[in-house]
Amino acid sequence: MVEGLVKLGVLKGNVDELIAEQAHCAFYMHGLSHWLGLDVHDVGDYGASERSRLLEPGMVLTLEPGLYIAPDAKVPHEYRGIGIRIEDDILITDSGNEVLTAGVVKDADDIEKLMAQARAVRQAAR
Repeated sequence: MVEGLVKLGVLKGNVDELIAEQAHCAFYMHGLSHWLGLDVHDVGDYGASERSRLLEPGMVLTLEPGLYIAPDAKVPHEYRGIGIRIEDDILITDSGNEVLTAGVVKDADDIEKLMAQARAVRQAAR
């Protein structure tokens, strides 16, 4: 993620140093994952006394990197005021994992195409 932010000009400097300084936290202010259960943010502690625990078959969790850039951030103008999060939902299985959201589009061009199709359907329904 930091490499991409440097490539876009959002962050400036050496990637390793920026990671060590946690410079990306200005744009990535949440965790990477949470449990899914009976509610979208399952609050169960699963018997864990610490933040980490071994994953077990049947557990479901998210993997959701995201970036949020404030409108007044000192970054290139075209990136100000945007936010994006790409989420996958992962089922832990006996043999590894299954990405439950594997069929969901994530490529920007595919998302734009899907949105255009949805707009066309809404307009046709009027």
